[in-house]
Amino acid sequence: MKKFNIKEFLKKQWKEWRLFIFLVIFVVIPFKSSLADWNWVPTGSMNPTILEGDLIFVNKLAYDLRVPLTLHRIAKWSDPKRGDIVVCFSPEDGVRLVKRVIALPGDTVSMVNNTLFINGESLDYTDIDKKYQEYLPDKIKQNSKMAMEDLDGHNHAVMSFPAFNAMRTFPEITIPEGSYFVMGDNRDNSKDSRMFGVVDRKHIIGQAKGVITSFNIKDKYQPRIGRFFDSLQ
Repeated sequence: MKKFNIKEFLKKQWKEWRLFIFLVIFVVIPFKSSLADWNWVPTGSMNPTILEGDLIFVNKLAYDLRVPLTLHRIAKWSDPKRGDIVVCFSPEDGVRLVKRVIALPGDTVSMVNNTLFINGESLDYTDIDKKYQEYLPDKIKQNSKMAMEDLDGHNHAVMSFPAFNAMRTFPEITIPEGSYFVMGDNRDNSKDSRMFGVVDRKHIIGQAKGVITSFNIKDKYQPRIGRFFDSLQ
């Protein structure tokens, strides 16, 4: 029986896999780091807009161009706007988050009983668009309150849970230059700027634009076909 030669085996494997390895290192990783990325969503902090098990598309060229694998900006062409869904790093622990931009540098923001006030004006709230309830479990629909929130002309869904002990009121603060106030659409079940403070502009790395695929992680990973390639608002 021929003796197994580990060196020959590794050499053969290298020849077979080197092109793939080079593509990953020099093409895929820089592409995901600087141009476009995808992000699995494991929590419900952005319900009902984004659901657990959504794979979202992240446009990393939405605001600027960065050196791959760094926060160093090569060029900048815009800044996040109120209502944008962004991917950012938490100032508390560096965890990558998906949140909605609520207030911009220089804005004042406060909240009273889950009603947001931007620059002294309360936002408008109307009845929820039924499409946001389609894939929510009955228990969540029965125990939550949902509405459409008009944030500077950006109409989007929000949710609250009256039974939760949550931060629904906070005093007015002014957003410093170069910083943004972000929140989850699931207002009573989101760790956001109410807890960890504002997010520096350099820590906002892209804009979430749509859902690529979606699977119900709480029900045997059943596909939510209707959410495939759906845009985010």
